[in-house]
Amino acid sequence: MLVLDDLTVRYGDRTAVAGVGLDVADHEIVSVLGPSGSGKSTLLRAVAGLQPVAGGRVLLAGRDLAGVPAHRRGVGLMFQDQQLFPHRDVGGNVAFGLRMHGASRAAARERVAELLALVGLPGAEGRAVGALSGGEQQRVALARALAPSPQLLMLDEPLGQLDRSLRERLVVELRQLFGRLGTTVLAVTHDQGEAFALADRVVVMREGRIAQSGTPVEVWERPADEFVARFLGFANVVRGTVHGAVADTPWGKVGVPAASAPGERSLLVRPAGVRVLPAGSGLGCEVVGRTFRGEHVLLALRPERGPGLESSVALRGAPEVGDRVGVEFAASEVVVLGG
Repeated sequence: MLVLDDLTVRYGDRTAVAGVGLDVADHEIVSVLGPSGSGKSTLLRAVAGLQPVAGGRVLLAGRDLAGVPAHRRGVGLMFQDQQLFPHRDVGGNVAFGLRMHGASRAAARERVAELLALVGLPGAEGRAVGALSGGEQQRVALARALAPSPQLLMLDEPLGQLDRSLRERLVVELRQLFGRLGTTVLAVTHDQGEAFALADRVVVMREGRIAQSGTPVEVWERPADEFVARFLGFANVVRGTVHGAVADTPWGKVGVPAASAPGERSLLVRPAGVRVLPAGSGLGCEVVGRTFRGEHVLLALRPERGPGLESSVALRGAPEVGDRVGVEFAASEVVVLGG
C-alpha cells in the first residue's frame, strides 16, 4: 500500500530523515517509534504531503505522490491535539472531510452516524466538542479521519494527551477497530507500550534512519543493537567477549545462547535473567532500590564488580533496600546484540 523509497527530508543543513526505505502492506498496522528528534514525525508529515522531501519517493497504492497536495493524497490524519473545530458540533466535525469531497448532506449524515456508532459515540452528532472528555474527543477525531475512507490512516501521537488507563483501553479498541475495517495504518508514537500493543510491525528510528524493523515480539525479544535495547528500557547492557557458550563480562562469566557469534559484543541480560540468590552465592550485590511493578518488584543492584544491575523478582519475599544478595545469570534471558 505504501512504499518509501530512499526518502530524505532536510531542514536547511540538517537531515531529519536520511534515505529511509519502508514498505507498509495493505491492511498492515505499522508503528514508528523513537526518541524525540529521531525523525518519526517528520517522516509522517512527508508522507502526508505536509513537509517537502529533499529526495526519494513516496508511493501510495503504486501512485507516486510527488507534487500531489496533502488534500488529494487519499490519506487520513489524526494528531495528538485532535485539531477539532470548536465552532462545529460533533457531527459537523466528522462530516467536514466528507463535505470537502463532495458528499451530499444525506450521504454525509448517514456516514457520520455509522462512524460515531463505530467509535462508541452513537447519537453524539449534536454535542459540542468542548463538552467532550479527552477520550471522547479522540474518538471524534478518529471518526473524522476515517470518514472519507482513506487508503492510509496516519496517526501522530494519537493518545499522547490521555491518562495511562484511558490510553491502554483505547489502544486495544483501536487495534480491534482497525482489524474489523481492514485499515492500513502508519502510526507515530514515543510510547513503547502503545506501539507494541497497536502494531503488526514496529519500526524503531534513530537520527533519521531505521534502527530496527520487525514484529513486536521480534523487536522486544531480539533488539538489534545497544541503542534499541536501551531505548526499550533495558538497563543490563554490557560489553563482553563471547567464546562458545559463555561471555567474559565485567560481572564475570555469563552464559549465552548456543551458536552466539564469537568475539567482542554487547550483551543484554533481561531483568528476569538476573536471578537473586542468598548472600554469599554467585556475584555479590547490594540492593540499592526497589520499584513496585504490580505482581513483581524491580530491584536496583550494586554489584561488587561491574556496572549496576536490574533484577525482576516476585513481590512476595523480595529483598529490602540495604540487603546483601547474590545473583546468577540465566543464559535463556541473555541476548547477544549486533554492533
